[in-house]
Amino acid sequence: MSERLRIGVFGAGHLGRIHIQQLLELPSWEVVGFYDPHPEKCAAITAEFGVNACTEPGELFAKVDVIDVVTPTITHFALASSALIKGKHVFIEKPLAQTVQEAEDLVALATKHDRMVQVGHVERFNPAFRAALPYFADPMFIETHRLAQFNPRGTDVSVVLDLMIHDIDIVQHVVKSPVVDIRASGVAVVSDTPDIANARLAFANGCVANLTASRISLKNMRKSRFFQRDAYIAVDMLEKSAEIVRMRTVEGEPDPFAVTFDLGEGKGSREISFEKPEVPKTNAIREELAAFAQSIRTGAPPVVSISDGTEALRTAHAVLAGMSIQKA
Repeated sequence: MSERLRIGVFGAGHLGRIHIQQLLELPSWEVVGFYDPHPEKCAAITAEFGVNACTEPGELFAKVDVIDVVTPTITHFALASSALIKGKHVFIEKPLAQTVQEAEDLVALATKHDRMVQVGHVERFNPAFRAALPYFADPMFIETHRLAQFNPRGTDVSVVLDLMIHDIDIVQHVVKSPVVDIRASGVAVVSDTPDIANARLAFANGCVANLTASRISLKNMRKSRFFQRDAYIAVDMLEKSAEIVRMRTVEGEPDPFAVTFDLGEGKGSREISFEKPEVPKTNAIREELAAFAQSIRTGAPPVVSISDGTEALRTAHAVLAGMSIQKA
């Protein structure tokens, strides 16, 4: 394998363009070329970045060590399975596949051919989430709101697979306990699948997560709140900020400048502290692509493994299967 990892990008749409731009700026990668079936997109990317467009997928497979799949979900399985069989490592955008069976088949292929697969659940690399990560300690109630303005580009799948799956992955990563019950509802407003949805996930350890996702909102929002013993953690993934609110039992005389409250007769007082961890200015897509190169080079498991992507997809499909759907 050469000093730089040779990578080919499948997909030259909005996100594919961003991936190509970031890969070109990372020293670990050599962008050999890309493939997209739309000539006008290929011409635009080549003109902007000077990257060669391949005329068919096989041409790109033959030139690379790694492929980056940034195409519609319906094509993920075919591209990723072909790459794994040919001995290529795979970065694949979320959702990992169209069905859970496809995802499980990809897991089997990755194991059989001993190849790395990382799934593009980019919020794991959001600097606000990473700044809050050290403060999590068995949260027992989680609430997320992921609201987006309408964009026809994402309507090939439901809002659950388009948006909510980000928070499903984050919540499952933090809770680390099996989902035992799901209650969900959704409304189809402008497309044939739910455009706004709510899901209540109950976990074996007692944690409950309430997730709301919409792609027909007037403004964008990506906020999560985590409640745990003596602490509340707020993460704004859009504004890239985090806040930790802690409570501790006051011993002796309370600090006159601190926020305190009395628990009642004989129960003492609690003091509230506020902390805003420093959030570095990083590009999450750049970070996830750099991390994948590091995994390939060192053999360390990807930050978002193919198993993680499969479990997020499994829960997302369970949400859809149990959802009562209304049409506006």
